[in-house]
Amino acid sequence: MASDHVDVLIVGAGLSGVGAAVHLQRECPGKTYAVLEARGAIGGTWDLFRYPGIRSDSDMYTLGYSFKPWTNPKAIADGDAIREYVRETAREYGVEEHIRFHHRVVRAEWDSATARWTVHAHRDDTGEDIVLTCAFLFTCSGYYRYDEGYTPEFPGVQRYAGRLVHPQHWPEDLDYAGKRVVVIGSGATAVTLVPAMAERAGHVTMLQRSPTYVISLPSRDAIADALRRRLPAKAAYAVVRWKNVALGVANFQLSRRAPGLVKKFLRRAAKGQLPVGYDLDRHFSPRYNPWDQRLCVVPDGDLFRAVSEGRAAVVTDTIDTFTEHGIRLTSGTELPADIVVTATGLNLLALGGMTVAVDGAEVDLASTVAYKGMMLSGVPNFAMTIGYTNASWTLKADLVATYVCRLLRHLDATGQQVVTPLAPDTGDLEPIIDLKSGYVLRAVHQLPKQGPKSPWRLRQNYPRDVLMMRHGRLADEGVRFSRAGAPVPESPAPVA
Repeated sequence: MASDHVDVLIVGAGLSGVGAAVHLQRECPGKTYAVLEARGAIGGTWDLFRYPGIRSDSDMYTLGYSFKPWTNPKAIADGDAIREYVRETAREYGVEEHIRFHHRVVRAEWDSATARWTVHAHRDDTGEDIVLTCAFLFTCSGYYRYDEGYTPEFPGVQRYAGRLVHPQHWPEDLDYAGKRVVVIGSGATAVTLVPAMAERAGHVTMLQRSPTYVISLPSRDAIADALRRRLPAKAAYAVVRWKNVALGVANFQLSRRAPGLVKKFLRRAAKGQLPVGYDLDRHFSPRYNPWDQRLCVVPDGDLFRAVSEGRAAVVTDTIDTFTEHGIRLTSGTELPADIVVTATGLNLLALGGMTVAVDGAEVDLASTVAYKGMMLSGVPNFAMTIGYTNASWTLKADLVATYVCRLLRHLDATGQQVVTPLAPDTGDLEPIIDLKSGYVLRAVHQLPKQGPKSPWRLRQNYPRDVLMMRHGRLADEGVRFSRAGAPVPESPAPVA
């Protein structure tokens, strides 16, 4: 911790960053490393978000680490359990002593002459500016902006006399017992909040502009429970992990190939959990195809149950204006509300907001092309973690960390010091994140691109990525290896 130079500098001490540190220790035991964390605690997203009901929307047998079995009985776990799992991992593997808290990375500069990154961080607790150097920079900060969620401009909101809350900054003193609550939104946060708040609130209304696909899954995995009684923990975990991977891949591929069939299945499943005569087409039948946006998971059908029991309601309409006591809709209906929760989404922030320069030239992220979904064209000795959009984040995070370790060992074995991705020599590029969700579309112009074919294409296919990233060639057409002093190889300018 006293050294200002490390072999690998990891940015972020959340689920991805802690996992990356463990992989590095296990697979490259001779490498020195440090983890820079902007906040004052381990856990990332799972430490930041504290709203009622916060939980995973992926099963923990795939959201958990490959090297540490998830032993909690709940497959769809709450935020507290996930946060403790990440912290327990950091303690168990000695990652804690490598973490520097309150270090917000603001800039990173690559120098080809020395084959080093110079990383500038600001200590939010002391106000100090810190400079470190490293041979390899590994960002695990996700792509959400932590200090500010997305809230659209609502007409008349200044007139509203009740409490207005964004889930990203949930007040500890918020008492909603017996209150009338309106949750604006239809995504994962909204479908989590509504049933959780309905347990104590007087009534909760989910106000959505348009529906989202919602699917009910058991909070416990019966097969996992049975296997744990018969197999060692690691063996049971591996079997359930691959079982859930296979189901997830099959679901996604079927959605792409036969969206109409999947729509019918989701509609029938929702209909079976709602009151007879419920207007399913209006409130739970989206206009888009499944997996154009992520499916929203509700454990044990808690949202449907809250609606069926009258403790919650779904209203599909648009906002005309806020009033003093609630929200008036375009239809003319007024929703009274003591509390309004704006579950209207997040803001994307690539690389945690840090700027990057290579040999004095600023890197425009939107002009780069992602290599294997984890490195950027023209940016040497750099990797980033971006999880799957159609499966658990950690599945991809584990693969990226393993691949980085393979690269580091390859550099050492071949006497090389630098690996630089190249852009493909073709246009036909697309954004690196392929969802049509609002939070993606608002920031898509700021993101790196992906190419039309491997190794520049993200397939959103875990088994395929396992073959490529654990067993595929390291030296291919997408990268160049070199030593210190060699200029960064030129690559074709991407055409959007």
